[in-house]
Amino acid sequence: MPELASFIPAIVEIVKNARDHGRSIGFVPTMGALHAGHLKLMQEARRENNFVVVSIFVNPLQFDRKDDLDRYPRTLAADMAVCSTVPVDLVFTPSAAELYPREQRAFVDVPGLTNHLCGAFRPGHFRGVATVVAKLFNIVRPDRAYFGEKDAQQLAVIRRMVEDLNMPVAVVGIPTVREPDGLALSSRNKHLTAEQRQLATLLPQMINEARSRLDEGERSASTIREALEPMFRTHADVRLEYFEIVEPSTLAPVERIDGPVLIAGAIWVGSTRLIDNMRWPGGQERN
Repeated sequence: MPELASFIPAIVEIVKNARDHGRSIGFVPTMGALHAGHLKLMQEARRENNFVVVSIFVNPLQFDRKDDLDRYPRTLAADMAVCSTVPVDLVFTPSAAELYPREQRAFVDVPGLTNHLCGAFRPGHFRGVATVVAKLFNIVRPDRAYFGEKDAQQLAVIRRMVEDLNMPVAVVGIPTVREPDGLALSSRNKHLTAEQRQLATLLPQMINEARSRLDEGERSASTIREALEPMFRTHADVRLEYFEIVEPSTLAPVERIDGPVLIAGAIWVGSTRLIDNMRWPGGQERN
Protein backbone atom coordinates (compact mmCIF):
# COMPACT_ATOMS: atom_id res chain seq x y z
CA MET A 1 0.00 0.00 0.00
CA PRO A 2 1.43 3.42 -0.90
CA GLU A 3 1.99 5.87 1.90
CA LEU A 4 -1.03 8.14 2.41
CA ALA A 5 -0.31 11.65 3.64
CA SER A 6 -2.56 14.68 3.93
CA PHE A 7 -0.40 17.40 5.44
CA ILE A 8 1.50 19.68 3.09
CA PRO A 9 4.69 19.97 5.20
CA ALA A 10 4.84 16.18 5.41
CA ILE A 11 4.52 15.88 1.65
CA VAL A 12 7.27 18.43 1.10
CA GLU A 13 9.60 16.58 3.47
CA ILE A 14 8.90 13.11 2.05
CA VAL A 15 9.48 14.21 -1.53
CA LYS A 16 12.57 16.23 -0.56
CA ASN A 17 14.03 13.15 1.10
CA ALA A 18 13.44 11.12 -2.06
CA ARG A 19 15.08 13.80 -4.18
CA ASP A 20 18.03 14.09 -1.78
CA HIS A 21 18.59 10.37 -2.31
CA GLY A 22 18.88 10.88 -6.05
CA ARG A 23 15.36 9.82 -7.05
CA SER A 24 13.53 11.49 -9.93
CA ILE A 25 9.99 12.57 -9.05
CA GLY A 26 7.02 11.70 -11.25
CA PHE A 27 3.68 13.34 -10.42
CA VAL A 28 0.12 12.48 -11.47
CA PRO A 29 -2.44 15.08 -10.33
CA THR A 30 -5.99 13.67 -10.26
CA MET A 31 -9.43 14.37 -8.87
CA GLY A 32 -9.91 10.74 -7.93
CA ALA A 33 -12.56 8.33 -9.23
CA LEU A 34 -9.59 6.64 -10.87
CA HIS A 35 -10.00 4.51 -13.97
CA ALA A 36 -7.76 2.82 -16.54
CA GLY A 37 -6.83 6.18 -18.05
CA HIS A 38 -5.40 7.35 -14.74
CA LEU A 39 -3.71 3.98 -14.33
CA LYS A 40 -1.93 4.51 -17.63
CA LEU A 41 -0.62 7.87 -16.39
CA MET A 42 0.67 6.27 -13.20
CA GLN A 43 2.28 3.40 -15.06
CA GLU A 44 4.12 5.79 -17.35
CA ALA A 45 5.23 7.84 -14.35
CA ARG A 46 6.46 4.63 -12.71
CA ARG A 47 8.36 3.65 -15.85
CA GLU A 48 10.15 6.99 -16.15
CA ASN A 49 10.80 7.90 -12.50
CA ASN A 50 12.18 6.49 -9.26
CA PHE A 51 9.53 8.04 -7.01
CA VAL A 52 5.88 8.51 -8.00
CA VAL A 53 3.41 10.85 -6.30
CA VAL A 54 -0.34 10.86 -7.01
CA SER A 55 -2.60 13.61 -5.73
CA ILE A 56 -6.33 13.15 -5.24
CA PHE A 57 -8.18 16.42 -4.82
CA VAL A 58 -11.56 17.54 -6.12
CA ASN A 59 -10.68 21.17 -6.76
CA PRO A 60 -13.58 23.55 -6.05
CA LEU A 61 -11.93 26.40 -7.97
CA GLN A 62 -12.43 24.70 -11.33
CA PHE A 63 -16.15 23.96 -11.01
CA ASP A 64 -18.47 26.56 -12.46
CA ARG A 65 -21.56 24.80 -11.08
CA LYS A 66 -21.96 23.75 -7.44
CA ASP A 67 -24.16 20.80 -8.39
CA ASP A 68 -21.36 19.46 -10.59
CA LEU A 69 -18.89 19.78 -7.71
CA ASP A 70 -21.29 18.02 -5.34
CA ARG A 71 -21.94 15.18 -7.83
CA TYR A 72 -18.32 14.51 -8.69
CA PRO A 73 -17.50 10.90 -7.68
CA ARG A 74 -15.45 10.49 -4.53
CA THR A 75 -14.08 6.95 -4.19
CA LEU A 76 -10.95 7.23 -2.05
CA ALA A 77 -10.77 3.60 -0.88
CA ALA A 78 -11.05 2.29 -4.44
CA ASP A 79 -8.58 4.92 -5.64
CA MET A 80 -6.02 3.83 -3.08
CA ALA A 81 -6.39 0.26 -4.31
CA VAL A 82 -5.67 1.41 -7.88
CA CYS A 83 -2.57 3.27 -6.71
CA SER A 84 -1.38 0.14 -4.93
CA THR A 85 -1.38 -1.87 -8.15
CA VAL A 86 1.25 0.31 -9.84
CA PRO A 87 2.56 0.79 -7.13
CA VAL A 88 3.01 4.50 -6.46
CA ASP A 89 5.16 5.72 -3.58
CA LEU A 90 2.98 8.46 -2.15
CA VAL A 91 -0.67 9.49 -2.37
CA PHE A 92 -1.40 13.11 -1.47
CA THR A 93 -5.04 13.72 -0.46
CA PRO A 94 -5.30 17.30 0.74
CA SER A 95 -8.53 18.84 1.92
CA ALA A 96 -9.84 22.09 0.48
CA ALA A 97 -8.99 23.74 3.80
CA GLU A 98 -5.35 22.66 3.43
CA LEU A 99 -4.91 23.91 -0.13
CA TYR A 100 -7.05 27.01 0.40
CA PRO A 101 -6.59 27.93 4.07
CA ARG A 102 -7.86 31.47 3.43
CA GLU A 103 -9.62 33.29 0.64
CA GLN A 104 -7.60 32.72 -2.53
CA ARG A 105 -6.50 36.03 -4.03
CA ALA A 106 -3.64 34.93 -6.26
CA PHE A 107 -4.57 33.04 -9.41
CA VAL A 108 -2.92 31.75 -12.57
CA ASP A 109 -4.66 32.73 -15.78
CA VAL A 110 -3.72 31.72 -19.33
CA PRO A 111 -5.83 33.92 -21.63
CA GLY A 112 -6.12 33.13 -25.30
CA LEU A 113 -5.86 29.38 -24.89
CA THR A 114 -9.01 29.47 -22.75
CA ASN A 115 -11.21 31.52 -25.09
CA HIS A 116 -12.57 28.61 -27.09
CA LEU A 117 -13.76 25.01 -26.65
CA CYS A 118 -14.56 24.29 -23.00
CA GLY A 119 -13.31 27.70 -21.91
CA ALA A 120 -16.15 29.40 -23.76
CA PHE A 121 -18.72 27.45 -21.76
CA ARG A 122 -17.05 27.11 -18.35
CA PRO A 123 -16.07 30.57 -17.12
CA GLY A 124 -13.20 30.46 -14.65
CA HIS A 125 -12.64 26.72 -15.08
CA PHE A 126 -9.13 26.90 -16.48
CA ARG A 127 -8.09 29.60 -14.06
CA GLY A 128 -9.02 27.13 -11.33
CA VAL A 129 -7.15 24.31 -13.06
CA ALA A 130 -3.98 26.35 -13.63
CA THR A 131 -4.04 27.72 -10.09
CA VAL A 132 -4.37 24.36 -8.36
CA VAL A 133 -1.79 22.70 -10.62
CA ALA A 134 0.66 25.52 -9.90
CA LYS A 135 0.07 25.03 -6.16
CA LEU A 136 0.56 21.27 -6.45
CA PHE A 137 3.74 21.74 -8.51
CA ASN A 138 5.09 24.05 -5.80
CA ILE A 139 4.36 21.44 -3.13
CA VAL A 140 5.57 18.30 -4.93
CA ARG A 141 8.21 19.92 -7.19
CA PRO A 142 8.19 17.05 -9.65
CA ASP A 143 10.65 16.42 -12.45
CA ARG A 144 7.83 15.21 -14.68
CA ALA A 145 4.04 15.57 -14.47
CA TYR A 146 1.57 13.42 -16.40
CA PHE A 147 -1.76 14.45 -17.92
CA GLY A 148 -4.21 12.77 -20.28
CA GLU A 149 -4.64 14.01 -23.83
CA LYS A 150 -8.42 13.59 -23.50
CA ASP A 151 -8.36 16.94 -21.68
CA ALA A 152 -6.50 18.58 -24.57
CA GLN A 153 -7.29 22.15 -23.58
CA GLN A 154 -6.22 21.53 -20.00
CA LEU A 155 -2.96 20.03 -21.25
CA ALA A 156 -2.32 23.01 -23.52
CA VAL A 157 -3.01 25.46 -20.68
CA ILE A 158 -0.66 23.66 -18.28
CA ARG A 159 2.11 23.42 -20.85
CA ARG A 160 1.88 27.15 -21.57
CA MET A 161 1.78 27.98 -17.85
CA VAL A 162 4.93 25.93 -17.26
CA GLU A 163 6.70 27.54 -20.22
CA ASP A 164 5.70 31.12 -19.44
CA LEU A 165 6.44 30.87 -15.71
CA ASN A 166 9.73 28.95 -16.16
CA MET A 167 8.56 26.08 -13.98
CA PRO A 168 11.23 23.33 -13.86
CA VAL A 169 8.92 20.44 -14.72
CA ALA A 170 8.43 18.42 -17.90
CA VAL A 171 4.75 18.07 -18.80
CA VAL A 172 4.04 14.68 -20.37
CA GLY A 173 0.84 14.05 -22.35
CA ILE A 174 -0.50 10.50 -22.45
CA PRO A 175 -2.88 9.28 -25.19
CA THR A 176 -6.57 8.85 -24.38
CA VAL A 177 -7.68 5.44 -23.14
CA ARG A 178 -10.94 4.25 -24.66
CA GLU A 179 -13.55 1.58 -24.19
CA PRO A 180 -13.82 -1.02 -27.00
CA ASP A 181 -16.67 0.99 -28.56
CA GLY A 182 -14.53 4.13 -28.66
CA LEU A 183 -15.91 6.05 -25.67
CA ALA A 184 -13.13 7.90 -23.87
CA LEU A 185 -12.73 6.86 -20.25
CA SER A 186 -13.93 9.54 -17.84
CA SER A 187 -14.84 9.68 -14.18
CA ARG A 188 -18.12 11.25 -15.30
CA ASN A 189 -19.10 8.08 -17.15
CA LYS A 190 -20.18 6.73 -13.76
CA HIS A 191 -23.21 9.04 -13.94
CA LEU A 192 -24.55 7.51 -17.17
CA THR A 193 -27.43 5.05 -17.28
CA ALA A 194 -27.08 2.06 -19.61
CA GLU A 195 -29.06 3.87 -22.31
CA GLN A 196 -27.10 7.09 -21.84
CA ARG A 197 -23.84 5.14 -21.98
CA GLN A 198 -24.80 3.94 -25.45
CA LEU A 199 -25.79 7.44 -26.56
CA ALA A 200 -22.46 8.81 -25.34
CA THR A 201 -20.66 7.01 -28.16
CA LEU A 202 -22.11 9.59 -30.56
CA LEU A 203 -19.26 11.90 -29.59
CA PRO A 204 -16.33 9.68 -30.63
CA GLN A 205 -18.34 8.60 -33.67
CA MET A 206 -18.69 12.24 -34.75
CA ILE A 207 -15.00 12.93 -34.21
CA ASN A 208 -13.98 9.81 -36.14
CA GLU A 209 -16.32 10.75 -38.98
CA ALA A 210 -14.76 14.23 -39.11
CA ARG A 211 -11.32 12.66 -39.30
CA SER A 212 -12.50 10.37 -42.13
CA ARG A 213 -13.76 13.36 -44.10
CA LEU A 214 -10.43 15.09 -43.62
CA ASP A 215 -8.64 11.93 -44.77
CA GLU A 216 -10.86 11.93 -47.87
CA GLY A 217 -9.82 15.50 -48.69
CA GLU A 218 -12.49 17.78 -47.27
CA ARG A 219 -10.87 21.01 -46.08
CA SER A 220 -13.83 23.18 -45.03
CA ALA A 221 -14.49 23.07 -41.27
CA SER A 222 -17.99 24.53 -41.69
CA THR A 223 -18.87 21.88 -44.28
CA ILE A 224 -17.81 19.14 -41.88
CA ARG A 225 -19.71 20.71 -38.96
CA GLU A 226 -22.89 21.17 -40.96
CA ALA A 227 -22.76 17.54 -42.07
CA LEU A 228 -22.19 16.09 -38.61
CA GLU A 229 -24.09 18.27 -36.16
CA PRO A 230 -27.49 16.75 -37.11
CA MET A 231 -26.27 13.50 -35.49
CA PHE A 232 -27.12 15.09 -32.16
CA ARG A 233 -30.67 16.10 -32.96
CA THR A 234 -32.03 12.56 -33.04
CA HIS A 235 -32.44 12.03 -29.28
CA ALA A 236 -33.88 14.34 -26.67
CA ASP A 237 -31.39 13.17 -24.03
CA VAL A 238 -28.36 14.35 -26.03
CA ARG A 239 -27.31 17.96 -26.57
CA LEU A 240 -24.28 19.14 -28.50
CA GLU A 241 -22.41 21.91 -26.66
CA TYR A 242 -19.70 22.45 -29.25
CA PHE A 243 -17.94 20.75 -32.12
CA GLU A 244 -14.84 22.55 -33.38
CA ILE A 245 -11.81 22.01 -35.56
CA VAL A 246 -8.99 24.11 -34.09
CA GLU A 247 -5.34 24.91 -34.54
CA PRO A 248 -3.49 22.66 -32.04
CA SER A 249 -1.15 25.25 -30.50
CA THR A 250 -3.57 28.20 -30.14
CA LEU A 251 -6.83 26.21 -29.95
CA ALA A 252 -8.42 28.85 -32.18
CA PRO A 253 -11.06 27.57 -34.64
CA VAL A 254 -9.96 27.25 -38.24
CA GLU A 255 -12.14 27.46 -41.34
CA ARG A 256 -9.80 26.32 -44.09
CA ILE A 257 -7.81 23.27 -42.99
CA ASP A 258 -4.32 23.32 -44.44
CA GLY A 259 -2.30 21.59 -41.72
CA PRO A 260 -2.58 19.60 -38.51
CA VAL A 261 -5.71 20.26 -36.45
CA LEU A 262 -7.45 19.14 -33.29
CA ILE A 263 -11.02 17.90 -33.67
CA ALA A 264 -12.82 18.49 -30.38
CA GLY A 265 -16.35 18.25 -29.05
CA ALA A 266 -18.45 18.37 -25.91
CA ILE A 267 -21.92 16.95 -25.40
CA TRP A 268 -24.46 16.65 -22.64
CA VAL A 269 -26.04 13.24 -22.15
CA GLY A 270 -28.81 13.88 -19.68
CA SER A 271 -27.14 15.90 -16.91
CA THR A 272 -23.62 14.59 -17.65
CA ARG A 273 -21.14 16.59 -19.70
CA LEU A 274 -18.58 14.65 -21.75
CA ILE A 275 -15.63 15.84 -23.83
CA ASP A 276 -13.40 14.19 -26.41
CA ASN A 277 -10.89 15.08 -29.09
CA MET A 278 -8.57 13.67 -31.69
CA ARG A 279 -5.58 15.09 -33.52
CA TRP A 280 -5.45 15.01 -37.30
CA PRO A 281 -1.86 15.25 -38.58
CA GLY A 282 -2.60 16.82 -41.95
CA GLY A 283 -2.67 15.29 -45.39
CA GLN A 284 -2.91 15.83 -49.12
CA GLU A 285 -5.25 18.39 -50.61
CA ARG A 286 -8.27 17.19 -52.53
CA ASN A 287 -7.66 17.23 -56.28
